[in-house]
Amino acid sequence: MIRIRPYDRKDLNEMTALMTDLGSPTSVEDMQKRMELIELNPYFYTFVAVLDDKVVGMIGVRLNLTYTSNLLKTQIASLVTKKEYQGQGIGRALLDFIEDWAQQQGSKFIYLISGTSEERHNAHTFYKKRGFDITGYRFVKKF
Repeated sequence: MIRIRPYDRKDLNEMTALMTDLGSPTSVEDMQKRMELIELNPYFYTFVAVLDDKVVGMIGVRLNLTYTSNLLKTQIASLVTKKEYQGQGIGRALLDFIEDWAQQQGSKFIYLISGTSEERHNAHTFYKKRGFDITGYRFVKKF
């Protein structure tokens, strides 16, 4: 049975491996620095999916307010399942969990930003099946 719980620092090695599965390889040291900064931000939350005492997935979100609305929103910053566990309902369980959690926080909707490369096709299909709509564009300027 899949269990979802808050991230703990003892999950650092598994989180590092999950970032590689997401397509963003990193070192344990860099991941530790990121997680330390994320933990300082009261609007960021990280949860892990555990199966047979192994971390097999994670979801990281942040609660958002904007200048144009009083509605609280939840942004999915990262959602990933270990490659060898994909297709077994882990991502669905994480998303179901975070949708319930977000509503309990008072969030009125949930959204995410995803890349447009071909390798994101399966992720896009997953989100569409889960009721997400494509609603706009993202503009980026690198420095």
